Amino acid sequence: MLAPMLPSFLLVVLLVELTPGPNMGWLALLSASEGRRAGFAATAGIGLGLATIAAASALGLAQLAHASPLIFNLLRYAGAAFLLWLAWEAWGAQREVSPTAFHKNGTAAKHFRRGLIINLLNPKAALFFIAVLPVHIVPNGTVAMQTAQLSIAYVAIATTIHVIIVLLAGRAHGWLITGPYTRLVRHGFAMMLAAIALWFFVGTFR
Repeated sequence: MLAPMLPSFLLVVLLVELTPGPNMGWLALLSASEGRRAGFAATAGIGLGLATIAAASALGLAQLAHASPLIFNLLRYAGAAFLLWLAWEAWGAQREVSPTAFHKNGTAAKHFRRGLIINLLNPKAALFFIAVLPVHIVPNGTVAMQTAQLSIAYVAIATTIHVIIVLLAGRAHGWLITGPYTRLVRHGFAMMLAAIALWFFVGTFR
C-alpha cells in the first residue's frame, strides 16, 4: 500500500531538488572540471548521506508517532513553516559556488567522502526529514511504512537529478550558475514552495 500523501510529497521534493543552489552548482562544476567519474563518486556519497539520515529519521518518527501524537503533529506544523523558510531562501539565495566545497584534482574516493560528509552534516537535509516529511504522513498504524516509502522516494528523486546534472556537466554548470534565467527559475520555484506551504498550513489546522 502506497503512502496516501506520496503524490504531494513527490511534488515538494521535485521543487526543492530542482531549485538551483550551491550543492547543485558544486556538483555541476566538479563534473565539468574533473569528469563524470568524479561527479558520479560525489553523487554516490550524497545519496548514501541522504539514505543514512532518512533511515535514522524513519526510526525516530515511527517511535515518536506512537509515543506522543501531540509532538508528532507539532512537527507537521513545523514542517509547513520550514517549507516557507525554504521558499524564502530560494528567493534570495546567492548563486555562487563555495570555493571550500570544490577541490580540483581529487580522487573519486575523496569526492565520495566529501559528498557523504556534506550531507551527513547538512542541517537542512536533517530538518527536511524531521519536519517536512511528517506533513505527508497520515498518523495511523502504518507510519513506519509510510516514512520508509517517502524516504526512499526522496533519495531516488534527489539521486536521479544529481545523475542528470553529472551527465549534462558543463551545460548544467552554465545554466545553474551563470544562466540568464537562473534568478527567474529560482523565484518561480520559491513561489510554488510558498504556495504548497500555505496549503499545508490550511489543511493541517483544520
